[in-house]
Amino acid sequence: MVVAQQSRIELKSPREIDLLRRAGHVAAEILMELKRQIVAGMTTRDIDGVAEKMMRQRGAIPSFLNYRGYPATVCTSVNDEVVHSIPGSRKLKEGDILSLDIGMFVEGYCGDTATTFAIGSASPEAERLMKAGRESLQASIDAAILGNRLGDVSHAMQSVVEAAGYHVVREYGGHGIGRAMHEEPHVPCFGNPGTGIRLTEGMVLALEVMANAGTAEIRHKPDHWTVVTADGSLSVHYEKMVAITGTGTEVLTPHDD
Repeated sequence: MVVAQQSRIELKSPREIDLLRRAGHVAAEILMELKRQIVAGMTTRDIDGVAEKMMRQRGAIPSFLNYRGYPATVCTSVNDEVVHSIPGSRKLKEGDILSLDIGMFVEGYCGDTATTFAIGSASPEAERLMKAGRESLQASIDAAILGNRLGDVSHAMQSVVEAAGYHVVREYGGHGIGRAMHEEPHVPCFGNPGTGIRLTEGMVLALEVMANAGTAEIRHKPDHWTVVTADGSLSVHYEKMVAITGTGTEVLTPHDD
């Protein structure tokens, strides 16, 4: 989920980063386990049930469930769905691409991560878009270093997507994270280098890229949660948490996309 709601940036102590690392590792493990288990024929509601069971078994509390009224544990966005799709009766089929976004609290700290992958074999178009999304997220992680500015991170994200011929979503982005799922700063998917706040030791960010194959424009479905591309084109969503430390930038949700 990608809506910031706090008013100031919370710098994290080494102990807090350790707790966020634990939460992030649990989130990453669950995301990858879900990816291995999801197959054609499953409904997105099936995925939601499996995800909640995995979280509860690890002592984690789902952070999306009932957040601002959201009625599920995970977000399961398929094909032209960008983010925040509510799990339901939709059955996955071969060739679909699924953007799976999960969040949970572990010992009071939040782990939040997302990835997009194909159900079975993806079309060449989908493979190219997913590759651009993964490379965009990595570029933003590479730019998220002590002393850089937030605009450097957002610009890196945008540049990779646009160089591949696609478009970033402008209405949503990443965010700070800690005891709350969404903290400042908001991290747009687009920006200008050398602008924005300076990255400071103790900042923890959930970096997110949302990239559309067609137009950057989006619309909301009647459920007021599900975001889709305005032209029905494919969309991907990738997210990882990073900590800005004095010894370098650490990915707190380490997993293969």
